[in-house]
Amino acid sequence: MQLNALSHQVIGCAMKVHTALGPGLLESAYEECLACEFGQSGLRFERQKPMPLVYEEVNLECGYRVDLLVESQLVIEVKAVASLVDIHTAQVLTYLRLSGCKLGLLINFHVAHLRDGIKRLIL
Repeated sequence: MQLNALSHQVIGCAMKVHTALGPGLLESAYEECLACEFGQSGLRFERQKPMPLVYEEVNLECGYRVDLLVESQLVIEVKAVASLVDIHTAQVLTYLRLSGCKLGLLINFHVAHLRDGIKRLIL
């Protein structure tokens, strides 16, 4: 699936979740509901996907976990914070660089209107 179409579909799922739940829950609740929406939409995804970390040519098992990896090409980082800060953006950009993915969505559900909580990041 083309990345733009995929991100559009994912954002639609996120908006549906936010409309139903509103702000105020923990990140884990939004992640769970997003996973449910992705499944109902027929999207292939992995939750809390462990990713390998290679440091100086050594594979380290300590790696990191991507909240949601959709169709093996789109990184989703779920937040429920008062406001996004630069470190959240840096986190997703690092995940993109280390995973080899080109596109990531940073989605903050702790906003009145979800459109104000979505940040699209391209590597």
